[in-house]
Amino acid sequence: MNANSPQKTATVMVVDDQAHNIKLLETLLHAEGYATIAARNGSEALVLAAAENPDLILLDIMMPDMDGFETVAKLKADPRTQPVPVIMVTALDDRESKLRALEAGAEEFLAKPVDHADLRVRVRNLLRLKEYGDFLANHNRILDEQVRERTAQLEEAYRDTVFTLVRAAERKDEETGHHVRRISHYCKVLAEAMNMPADFHDTIYHASPMHDIGKIGIADHVLLKPGGFTPEEWVIMRTHCTLGASILASGTSPYTRMGSAIALNHHERWDGSGYPNGLRGEAIPLAARIMQICDVYDALRSRRPYKPAIDHARTVAIITQGDGRTQPEHFDPAVLACFAAQSDQFAAIYDKHVDD
Repeated sequence: MNANSPQKTATVMVVDDQAHNIKLLETLLHAEGYATIAARNGSEALVLAAAENPDLILLDIMMPDMDGFETVAKLKADPRTQPVPVIMVTALDDRESKLRALEAGAEEFLAKPVDHADLRVRVRNLLRLKEYGDFLANHNRILDEQVRERTAQLEEAYRDTVFTLVRAAERKDEETGHHVRRISHYCKVLAEAMNMPADFHDTIYHASPMHDIGKIGIADHVLLKPGGFTPEEWVIMRTHCTLGASILASGTSPYTRMGSAIALNHHERWDGSGYPNGLRGEAIPLAARIMQICDVYDALRSRRPYKPAIDHARTVAIITQGDGRTQPEHFDPAVLACFAAQSDQFAAIYDKHVDD
């Protein structure tokens, strides 16, 4: 930026109810190389300033209907015209009038009759300040755009990492099919129903598929066993929670941080009967409490080598009323209530992403 001269022809708006005053000021401004536009009253000035975006406004104080004080206050109250510097042109020379104009937002004063040299210096100085302010505003806008672009790139990189991890887990346990895809949608539905912030919706959508990432570390003869597990094998299977949390623990993105919490705690139960740490109530992270009920719903709906698929109505009844193995007290009551209210959406998600 060249601070000594504008890069484009600056436009000055002259506002005065007297035509000869407008003509005089325009003649002086044209001699200095500025373009001009004119308004005959305050109301016209407000409309013209918003439409034409002048670089500077010369505003008479003594005008009928809407005087200069009211006009400058409205100019400064409008975000479109607030940055435009205003020089009040007035025959008034009392301190009270100047203070009133300053309080309304004016940057400078010119006394009538206008001195050419005084006009030149004040207009030049304010235009320099305006140009520098515009430069800073544009520079900040560019920086904001670059930050947003870089943030989007980082988020995409995090999501690629999540996708890669989830794909690796799927290859170890192909019976899950579309399970992880459905889980994302279930969790987002409950997060929205619980009025969680928008960033929570996004994070749990991308973090929840990592809940079983620890199964990568489970031996195939246990993980892929077609029948029931022995007590020793159950001990091994349950380690997928801590394995998953440890895999994700070093991540610094919101997705991997929440993914680690979900992986570790999604088999914990509200009544303390879950694993691996027997946590109860709000000691279990909310994301894991949401994930838990979604995981149970999808597991009940899905066919496994050791059990048939259960239809939606029966699944909802098991979760909300219990069947001996699954009990309502296993779930956060607030999450359970949201699940019951949103269960039709769960059915729609399952039907849309049903296993092949």
